[in-house]
Amino acid sequence: MGRVVVVSGGGTGIGAAAAELFAGDGAEVYLLGRRENVLAATAEKLGPRAHAVTCDLRSPRSVEAAVRQLPGTVDVLVNNAGARGVAAGGDDLTAVAERWTSDFRNNVLVAVLLTAALTRRLRSPGGRVVTVSSLAAVRGNGSYGAAKSALHGWNLTLASELGPRGVTANVVVPGFIAGTEFFGQDTTDDERTRRAAQTLVNRVGEPGDAAAAIHYLASPDAGYVTGQFLHVNGGALPGR
Repeated sequence: MGRVVVVSGGGTGIGAAAAELFAGDGAEVYLLGRRENVLAATAEKLGPRAHAVTCDLRSPRSVEAAVRQLPGTVDVLVNNAGARGVAAGGDDLTAVAERWTSDFRNNVLVAVLLTAALTRRLRSPGGRVVTVSSLAAVRGNGSYGAAKSALHGWNLTLASELGPRGVTANVVVPGFIAGTEFFGQDTTDDERTRRAAQTLVNRVGEPGDAAAAIHYLASPDAGYVTGQFLHVNGGALPGR
């Protein structure tokens, strides 16, 4: 039997691309998310080793119910689920509070709850946790950027907690990724050209670019890599 891989937000975009790579390795892949029909369609495309598990990752009870449908040992957890909110301007404090709370729930809590629920099930040694962040975490983008930045600090703690068990925890930090719901399936040619010009390779990212980074960090070859942040942005933000 191949490895057991859990991918949150696995129905579309980066999550689906990563799930496809793992399924190609012969892994049993579990796709978690809220949209049953989307998850089912992706699981059907990936074949009999892919399984759709519908849940609201922001809800402790829903996560607990979903985890009961997963195997007792998990080799790889990919925290990919997230959402970009609409900026709340002005001085309406209720709206500001709702936006910041929503972005925290949609981008931080979804990763923290699922990871906490699966921590004891992670294969020790050899388990892998890969969390998907965003370039907004280091460039800034209001409440969304702040939420993604919180994942970076949390991952450092997670890596230190899991390290003694031989389990790694890393973050993939994508820049602009075309062809995803996050940025819009119908990104205009002008926008793609503008984004490509911001990179050093003169092209925009695709879901497979981020998926390849996830796949590497989840591989046996990455056993000595933990507590790290792997940027996938075509050089839009060069490393320091």
